Amino acid sequence: MPRSGSTAAAAGSRRPTNVTLPEALLRDARDLGINLSQACERGLIAEVAASRRQRWLEQNQAAIQGYNEHVARHGLPLVAYRQF
Repeated sequence: MPRSGSTAAAAGSRRPTNVTLPEALLRDARDLGINLSQACERGLIAEVAASRRQRWLEQNQAAIQGYNEHVARHGLPLVAYRQF
């Protein structure tokens, strides 16, 4: 099942939504021929992705910290196999 905000979800069914934007911004966008729905969708997709990344980092902070401490104590795993 695709996540909300993914390409598959964005291409799915649509629902009308009211958005309040500054008048000058709307005027500039219309003067430039910008499709408001597409621009809002792109911005919302980016915002959802950023929020998901932040949430993931917060939820996995202990594991990340533990891994970093392990690397600091023991070095990188498989470093012997790296080719420089």
